[in-house]
Amino acid sequence: MTASNPPPTWRAWIEVDLEALLTNARAFSRLAGVPLLPVVKADAYGLGAAEVVRALELVDPWGYGVATLTEAEELRRQGVVRPVLILAPLLPAEVDGCLAADARPSIGDLAALDAWLAATEAPFHIELDTGLARGGFSWYDADLLAAMGARLRNAPGWEGAWCQFHSADTDPPSAVTQWARLRETVAARGPRRPMLHAANSAGGLAGQGLGGDLARPGIYLYGGAVGGHRPVPVVSFHARVVALRRLRAGDTVSYGATWTASRATTIATIAVGYADGVPMGLTGRGRVVCQGQPCPIVGRVAMDLTMVDVGDLPVNPGAIVTLIGGGVSLDAQASAAGTISYDLLTGIGRRVIRSYREPTS
Repeated sequence: MTASNPPPTWRAWIEVDLEALLTNARAFSRLAGVPLLPVVKADAYGLGAAEVVRALELVDPWGYGVATLTEAEELRRQGVVRPVLILAPLLPAEVDGCLAADARPSIGDLAALDAWLAATEAPFHIELDTGLARGGFSWYDADLLAAMGARLRNAPGWEGAWCQFHSADTDPPSAVTQWARLRETVAARGPRRPMLHAANSAGGLAGQGLGGDLARPGIYLYGGAVGGHRPVPVVSFHARVVALRRLRAGDTVSYGATWTASRATTIATIAVGYADGVPMGLTGRGRVVCQGQPCPIVGRVAMDLTMVDVGDLPVNPGAIVTLIGGGVSLDAQASAAGTISYDLLTGIGRRVIRSYREPTS
């Protein structure tokens, strides 16, 4: 459903421009120069994995990356037939579920590797910790790597090896170092060379030859800026005005009475709050667009409602206010909230309607 003419009963919604998503995917593909493994975890960063994957099929990706077995199972229920790589570490108890879902696990410890190899010869990927210290076999633990290598020597399902960059956007040389660690660690395991991949959005855009065999774009696809690269905006976030109050100078707004009007003004209450993905961090810091004008969020953001100072603008109940888009970028709003674009997108609540502009090519 598209929100070009949203029904008057819609209180809060996001609009996802799938053509813009494809534009970003194609731009990333040209820069990375290798097949894509788009990351669609967390319901495609909150935008709707079913619709996002349907659009991304037009760029012919190698497969899709998710975080959990449940997400892999959902993609299969949606009819996805391409490879699905689970990026979070495999637990031995999940082996049967991965096989049932025909999902590739990421294996980063000996117990999980033993469980997988005892059960199957199906494809899997090895995760190497090259500096993030979050998961995977440590690149400098010689004993652990020797034990891993002995098991991999006769493992026909060993399809890929990967790592995650920790600072490719802010410290590109660190990504070059991590990439070298990945390649050297895998090369030391013997002549068999699986697919190597490390390039997240920042790594794929870094121009440092970090593409490997697959690139794993995430936030860039969804319109989040990466370093100096600014993709086409994909998401706009809207809510309706449901109440108006004319205040006197000295009147206070919202819980805790943390904001006081310095002049006579009009407060518009919009039908969206922190349960819908408006962070508390936007209290007194965020801005929205109303009647084409930037207006500040005032008073404490509530669970279901947010108050906006619209001054003397001619606003009526039912008017549309834009929280992301129309002059308030995703990254600017995230910065105002003291967070990052990933957090803002994935925090958009289930009550918020998702609507889509279909791709044209």
